[in-house]
Amino acid sequence: MRVAIVEAGEPPAGLVPEHGSYCAMIRALLGPGFDVVTFRAFAGELPGIGDCDALVVSGSACGVHDGLPWIAELVTLLHRAAEARRKLVGICFGHQLMAQAFGGAVARAPQGWGVGLHAYEVVATEPWMAGARAGDTIAVTASHQDQVVAPPPRARLLARSAFAPHAMLGYADHPAMSVQFHPEFEPAFSQALLAARPWPGLSDEDRAAAIASHERASDRGLVAGWIRAFLAG
Repeated sequence: MRVAIVEAGEPPAGLVPEHGSYCAMIRALLGPGFDVVTFRAFAGELPGIGDCDALVVSGSACGVHDGLPWIAELVTLLHRAAEARRKLVGICFGHQLMAQAFGGAVARAPQGWGVGLHAYEVVATEPWMAGARAGDTIAVTASHQDQVVAPPPRARLLARSAFAPHAMLGYADHPAMSVQFHPEFEPAFSQALLAARPWPGLSDEDRAAAIASHERASDRGLVAGWIRAFLAG
């Protein structure tokens, strides 16, 4: 399978030498068995529909409402990919952009920043979600201010939290799934990101708690397996 990783942003430059780009993180998440090509959407690079069997849209420091030309172009690509039955995976910004593109709504979370290791309740399962049952709890890194506040009409809620009620979605009209959280983030990167960049409105105490939360075990490997199974299935 030829997978296009569509980068919607970059980590802070000082973190890239040790932790890699978002593309490198998603490559590691996918593992072997995929022919991966990368497109830097924020720099005007987008795949053609004939270039790939699936698209994975990364996270970003940008928001879906920022009004940047490349974001509008990426929305157009998502619609074309859905019409062509290309598989779609969205992570954080990608999750929000897919929801917005397909008829949902995205807004700033009233609680402020969602950072650190968050717990999510599995609400429903798909065949590619091996090892999951409704009612299970998974712990995965969050890093966002915006979030989906209304899902698209034909989206199916798969996981939620009190902070992010629409944290994982599957789509009935086309082969697509998306997550608000970051299974591609290693704990060390999440900690370094929290320490390195400004977080307006986030207190020092909350930042320290978010950094410390990554000392606990996460289920990022489980979610990575779901994404791989979704793409391969």
